[in-house]
Amino acid sequence: MSYQNLTVEYDGTIAVVTLQRPEKLNAINRELHLEMMDACRELRDDDGIRVVIFTGAGRGFCSGADLTGARAGDENQSRAARLDEYNWVGRQALMIYRGLDKPTIAAVNGVAAGAGMGLALACDMRVGCEHSRFKTVFIERSLSPDSGLSYFLPRIVGSSRAFDLVFTSRSVDADEAWRLGLLDRMTSADNLLAEAKELARQIAFWPPVAMQMSKRALQRSLDTDLADQLEYETHSIVFARRAPHDVAEAAASFQERRPPNFTGE
Repeated sequence: MSYQNLTVEYDGTIAVVTLQRPEKLNAINRELHLEMMDACRELRDDDGIRVVIFTGAGRGFCSGADLTGARAGDENQSRAARLDEYNWVGRQALMIYRGLDKPTIAAVNGVAAGAGMGLALACDMRVGCEHSRFKTVFIERSLSPDSGLSYFLPRIVGSSRAFDLVFTSRSVDADEAWRLGLLDRMTSADNLLAEAKELARQIAFWPPVAMQMSKRALQRSLDTDLADQLEYETHSIVFARRAPHDVAEAAASFQERRPPNFTGE
């Protein structure tokens, strides 16, 4: 499938989704949201893809929501109406790409602000470089956080630091982002995508069903208690064993002292 506002490139079992609005620092409009949803559905259903990387073209990862232009026929649509529609579409998009059973990595090549910061935080891991920068920005627009930022940010950096970043709307550079845990790995700008792909390859090596269930378990743990999570872990292990080849291959490769070959079957 071809897209107007993003590209999807394949590198073996890895897919790289690149936002392609560099003239707007990859700001998200309705059309980009819809294309992101379509791309994520396509990748979700592609058994050959095991890890998905999100990044941005040009100097920015994603500068947030783009509400500046009304679509054809919508010239009289108010800013409030555009914002309501954008938020509705955005919620659907966030649930789809957060719900990908495959591990996701954000390669944060530049600014991630507002909804763009929400997109980066919705990914399972984030790789950054000296150009990476985070900014909540909502309070400056007389808005409260959306795009999942109020959910992800305190879970990643802690409650008081989340309040700090939202209430001050200050810019967080790469070094501070690393210290706060907004970035999991750091490299140079020239090596950013290569580093993200290397991480993706390490992850893609493992059995995909076990990886899928591990991701679900970790996400679910954010909103449950210990007893319930222990029960879910048992369920996950049983489900993971529905890939008999990989279960047998894990045992055989260990006994034979050789690298395993996991197929997802």
